[in-house]
Amino acid sequence: MRGKVLGILSVLIMLCLFLSFATADSWTDPFSGQFLNLENIMNLLSRLALYGILGIGVAFVIITGGIDLSIGSLVCLSGVLLSILLKVDYEPDRSFAVSRIDAAERLIETDAPEGTITSGSVVRFTGGIGSGLVFTVEQEVSPGTIRVAETPPRDEHEGELTLAVPLTAFSEADLTAQLPPVTAAAGDQLQIFRPDGAVTVQQIVSVTSSSGAMQLQLERDPGRKYDTGSFAAVLRRDQFMSIPVGVLCVLVISAAIGLTHGLLITRLRLQPFVVTLCGLLIYRGISRWLTGDNPAGFGELQKVLGPVASGRVPILLRGEDLVFGIPVPFFLLLALAVAASVFLTRTIWGRYLLALGRSEEAARFSGINTERVTIMAYVICSVMAGISGMLFAIQFSSISPSSFGNSFELYAIAAAVLGGCSLRGGEGSIAGVVIGTAVMTVLYNLIMLLRIPQSLEYTIIGAVILLGVLGDEVVRRAATRQRLRKDRD
Repeated sequence: MRGKVLGILSVLIMLCLFLSFATADSWTDPFSGQFLNLENIMNLLSRLALYGILGIGVAFVIITGGIDLSIGSLVCLSGVLLSILLKVDYEPDRSFAVSRIDAAERLIETDAPEGTITSGSVVRFTGGIGSGLVFTVEQEVSPGTIRVAETPPRDEHEGELTLAVPLTAFSEADLTAQLPPVTAAAGDQLQIFRPDGAVTVQQIVSVTSSSGAMQLQLERDPGRKYDTGSFAAVLRRDQFMSIPVGVLCVLVISAAIGLTHGLLITRLRLQPFVVTLCGLLIYRGISRWLTGDNPAGFGELQKVLGPVASGRVPILLRGEDLVFGIPVPFFLLLALAVAASVFLTRTIWGRYLLALGRSEEAARFSGINTERVTIMAYVICSVMAGISGMLFAIQFSSISPSSFGNSFELYAIAAAVLGGCSLRGGEGSIAGVVIGTAVMTVLYNLIMLLRIPQSLEYTIIGAVILLGVLGDEVVRRAATRQRLRKDRD
């Protein structure tokens, strides 16, 4: 195993040396090229971290003699689930559904409780009429039915009324809005509109109350002139889940998927290839269904989440400018790699995994619960895919469910095979997997820097996997011949 790791390490070193000189402005100065550019190195480390986590996960499955083809789709599903669980909505503080508008009689029927909308109230209608119309309530005819002073353009049968308050004052100098007493808090939004339909929405930074009025500090200048003829409505912020709970839910769902894979393989004796291939299709389809096949993202939470996947720990600064920094996910990769290596080489469960991969029947006769060990491997793989999927989604900030995560399983499997994991099972090294991932990362960088057509990317990946398998077969046969020779002697 050590020989395989040293071999792939030497390949990595040779690739780096080749790219250093191939991209250099001068053969005598390899640091003048794009490859050893500090920004490029930071990008390589970031890519290594995300794919390395995937590679470590799939290595556990390969060591048992199995395979997981679903991790690319699971990466997509994890990102989509996180975006849904952390979704932030802004809803009007006081809004009511409209069941009917009678334009001729100027009547609007709503589900507002009696006495909520009274004579003189100002409401904004949104629905079929257009972007929104402002009405002044003339009187409450009956519970839930109001007559407005203005004539609606046409009859309607659905929509929404938002109860507004007059904008007492607006200061462009210090970006403050003054309103009658309303329910508002920092983080909510303030929707400001004029009777002519001009609308802007601003984030509320802080709220103070004095002399029977509310003073709201806004985030930025609306860019329009607003005066005492304007109105406003508070949009209350509603986040479906907190960030820690959302992340935990994604990890639990990922573990449940891995558990399902393991149970189908061990209890129903289905082939891992078939189970995970079906998973590849199912999880991709679920992702597209959950989003309506539309891109998903994190909106305003990207500012909070972004540093987790794209942040860099400063190593070299020039004044206040970052010259070189280690990507934050790289530290997560190191932590997971150390934990996985200790688990694989220093615990009895790690020895069970290796024994299972070498011979399932022998492991079973040795008293090992092979079903439990197999399930554990698939759970670990899925959890790693969930972690990587969330990081990928945060880094890219936008998730296209039809393509996000496509072929990621190829990179992970190729990295594991290059790193010394035998597809027959029973062999594997976490250090080798990380180095194998580095080789795949540098190869991808080679395609970009040397401007090799990206249409050849999969050709190169396929060739790399084939070479890795051939190398494993050559080493295995050589070891077998050497063992037979010793037995004869």
